[in-house]
Amino acid sequence: MSLWLSGIGVSRGIAIGRVQRLHGDLEIPEYRVQPAELDAEVARFHDALQRARDELRQIRAQIPGLFGGGGASGEIAAFIDTHLLMLDDRSLTEAVTALIRDSQCNAELALKRQRDALTAVFEQMEDPYLRSRKDDVQQVSARVMRILLKQEKGQPATRVEHAEPPVIVADDVTPADIILLSQHKAAAFVTEYGGPLSHTAILARSFGIPTVVGLHGARRLLREGELAIIDGELGHVLADPDARALSFFQGKRERQQSDRAALSQLRDQPAVSRDGVKIRLLANIEMSEDADQAAELGAEGVGLYRTEFLFMNRRDLPGEQEQYQAYARVVAAVKGPITIRTLDLGADKQVDSGSRQGPTPNNPALGLRAIRLCLKEPDLFRTQVRALLRASAHGDVHIMLPMISNVQEFRQAQQIIAAAREQLLAEGQPMAADVPVGAMIEVPAAALAAPLLARYARFFSIGTNDLIQYTLAIDRVDEEVNYLYDPLHPAVLRLIRMTIEAGEQAGVPVAMCGEMAGDPRYTRLLLGLGLTEFSMHPASVLEVKRIIIESNVARLRQRAQRLLAAASVSELQSLIAEFGHN
Repeated sequence: MSLWLSGIGVSRGIAIGRVQRLHGDLEIPEYRVQPAELDAEVARFHDALQRARDELRQIRAQIPGLFGGGGASGEIAAFIDTHLLMLDDRSLTEAVTALIRDSQCNAELALKRQRDALTAVFEQMEDPYLRSRKDDVQQVSARVMRILLKQEKGQPATRVEHAEPPVIVADDVTPADIILLSQHKAAAFVTEYGGPLSHTAILARSFGIPTVVGLHGARRLLREGELAIIDGELGHVLADPDARALSFFQGKRERQQSDRAALSQLRDQPAVSRDGVKIRLLANIEMSEDADQAAELGAEGVGLYRTEFLFMNRRDLPGEQEQYQAYARVVAAVKGPITIRTLDLGADKQVDSGSRQGPTPNNPALGLRAIRLCLKEPDLFRTQVRALLRASAHGDVHIMLPMISNVQEFRQAQQIIAAAREQLLAEGQPMAADVPVGAMIEVPAAALAAPLLARYARFFSIGTNDLIQYTLAIDRVDEEVNYLYDPLHPAVLRLIRMTIEAGEQAGVPVAMCGEMAGDPRYTRLLLGLGLTEFSMHPASVLEVKRIIIESNVARLRQRAQRLLAAASVSELQSLIAEFGHN
């Protein structure tokens, strides 16, 4: 009998294959270690850490041969490097060692306790991308745990038993697993945990592997060896399909494969609508290697580069020179403009530098974070700004300030940036003559105040992920309320249009860098609302470009005017449906 399951679709495409379950549940023993045996228990833990490092380094060494030297290769290598850094982080190594000695417990139990503590810290983070980094803590801990428990057998690369590419079903899939599984051309991934911003999701999208995450109970409900159909866009899994369903999805898969082949022909074609409107397509990137992939897929530059990663998983703050070197590498690799977001750390996600004392607030999402933290600690902000201005000597750098909610914040940040520029000029440091400073519109107050902000900001970029959450007062990662996360809510659409209109009237460019910009379901709607700059994951660029080329923007804008004036839910839904057609 067929079984229909739903999770979160994070990588589009249809896959059909036999289920292969990986990584069984780990039963963690709990026992007391005698004082005389504590040194040996600590040594056993550190031996497991070293074996985990050796495994990851061995896997990393295979990357160039498996993936070449392109953006995908660098992306996977960087994720594995993140796991290697975590294996050396004192919050894992020293904390577990201390737990073993202080609690006189076995290494597995100490590791479990510290893993849970670190996971709880990440779960308090407001930024969805950084919150999803708890997956790294769990994945690294699981690797060490399996070594401690001597359950290393069952590695993905040795368990593939089916002739055709398998559908991998697991609690989670690490970057290292993906490398091993790539040798056997996995058809799809289905995981019990993870979200749209997890490493599994990011890599799966980069490789075009259909993936569904957050499908709780998948390993229990999907039987080893049974046929399964994966719809990575809608997040559906159909197990043991009948002949009619199998035929339908085989046809859908063939049409999608033909579409993807046709998309490659659009790489060098301008993103110009049928009625002659030029649209700018940019990429969101995480590292310098991503810039190559973005250019290969037709992106004209970078609309969002995050800088938080230099500050995470460390106890000290990166200095100006370290930041400059990191930013300069990325800027030099980008073909076209690059918008770099300043630090978006906060009370819920700060390095252990001792720079700020006091309890974590009850609601860190509304607390001291992003530009608020930078303005309260100007030395932290000034150091980053100096590094960014120096990096501007290597390319077309734009600086974007996150979580702006009023003009005063923006003006204060501008003054710090201007003072940093004067200092650098006095020191004889090279930098670009003009570095535009813009505001990220992710707080409803910023959208409402956009006409005032437009007097000072050189550009706007709409961060829909947070804008939707703050507007609707929901947490899209919280499974209890994430069904309320609705990009098509009338309030959200009006705030987007309000921001674009303020930019049009003031001559200020408006981009969108949230996930909505890279979702083909919303491309025509956003064109109708007046958006002319989209920034997205590089893998989405060509599909969005095709929709733009096939669209009549003037007609879409007429529809959008009627949409914004809709008086009833039924009328609104009917008008939104029209945007599915040209």
